[in-house]
Amino acid sequence: MTAGLPSLASRAVDAVEEMDRPDADRRRLERTYAQFWLINAVVSGWRRNYVRYLRPIFAPSGGGTLLDIGSGGGDVPRCIARWARRDGFALEITAIDPDPRAHAFASALPALPGLSFRRAYSSELVTEGLSYDVVISNHMLHHLTPAQLQALLGDSERLGRKLCLHSDIERSRWAYALFSLGTLPFFPGSFIRADGLTSIRRSFTAAELAAVTPPGWQSLQQRPWQNLLVHSPRAHGGDFHAG
Repeated sequence: MTAGLPSLASRAVDAVEEMDRPDADRRRLERTYAQFWLINAVVSGWRRNYVRYLRPIFAPSGGGTLLDIGSGGGDVPRCIARWARRDGFALEITAIDPDPRAHAFASALPALPGLSFRRAYSSELVTEGLSYDVVISNHMLHHLTPAQLQALLGDSERLGRKLCLHSDIERSRWAYALFSLGTLPFFPGSFIRADGLTSIRRSFTAAELAAVTPPGWQSLQQRPWQNLLVHSPRAHGGDFHAG
């Protein structure tokens, strides 16, 4: 199983994803954004996160507000908007990303009720005094430097009134091998496969993420190969558990 695989003993923090390069091929980049929904549907677990963590927050009042930080192509907030509407929730979602290419792609998709996109950093929203019931991010933590990670969590605490939920990949040789094999025949003309493998190499193990998690946050291991960082008054009492 391990033959031919790179060493995953430590994070490959110097590895750069192709889509993050400022000179990334625009056609391949937009195809990558367009294909994210399939990858996230298979590996990110957001339907489970919605049912387990988000829906109980919105159910008592029939809705609320949600901020998605680093929304990329916008597929995760679009899915959450559809699920919330199906459940009858009046949910207002703001999805932010500072990359003008991601913002342009997401903003050009057909509009969904209650979903808006904005080109911004989380720190800008803090400066503006904004807040939301729930703050989330998907597969973003491994992109950040240690200082940026702590800043993101600090911003999240200020922006999120009821719950903050950051989901990311867990580094694993099994995850790397299965993703490499599973995506080999697919996704031509995009960065999905190459960048996905780089993402796994850059990602935290559960123990590594727990070691840098500040007080007030829970680091949860969610199978298969997902890490969750959770901040909530309920989380302090140990009520959140991974499954």
